[in-house]
Amino acid sequence: MVIGVIQASSQSGKNELIFDSVSKYASDHKVINFGCKPDEETRYSYIEISVLVGLLLSSGSVDLVVTGCSSGQGMMLACNNMPGVLCGYIPTPMDAYLFAQIHNGNAVSLPLGEGYTWNGKENMDQTIERLFSEPWGQGFPKSEAARKLEDTRVLKKIRSDSQVSMPELLRGMDRTLLEKVLCKKDVLDFILSNGKDEALVSLLKDMCGQDTGSRSDR
Repeated sequence: MVIGVIQASSQSGKNELIFDSVSKYASDHKVINFGCKPDEETRYSYIEISVLVGLLLSSGSVDLVVTGCSSGQGMMLACNNMPGVLCGYIPTPMDAYLFAQIHNGNAVSLPLGEGYTWNGKENMDQTIERLFSEPWGQGFPKSEAARKLEDTRVLKKIRSDSQVSMPELLRGMDRTLLEKVLCKKDVLDFILSNGKDEALVSLLKDMCGQDTGSRSDR
């Protein structure tokens, strides 16, 4: 499994903490840090990051994204607007465990500002530890596992049926927002090199080519 770490610029100071925790507890998997880091010149909102999360997952470049913002709620809501993304809000270790076992999604959002008090680092570390403590999608409680997993299957089917494709979303996206997203070169380069969805990768290549002039002027 390939895991991407990326969070809003407002919490760039916690990027390395997230990356270190994920790398420690998901040591059997490949973990890639996409920022946002304190030294990055361009700042990204949770909405802009959610589009990047959607691109990473829809392209098949990564299998799971660990993200977050100040409250964690905004990022979770924004990510769940992206085609094919099922993002859970995980403020506590138990929330992380239940999401992994019951909902078996492909993104999680951490609260990195609100409620991040003296024990914030410890809670985040324990939350990520619990997230990867067992293989995902086993159901919980065990006595109700089959019913819980069937509910999740239905949920994912309804979401899939009600959403447009990522290429459709990109074509209709606000131009200013799209250009800003395409400026996150490390994410775009990774998708173009590792994406498995040929149609989406081809579209991004075309869009990046169209935007070469505007990006080079930044």
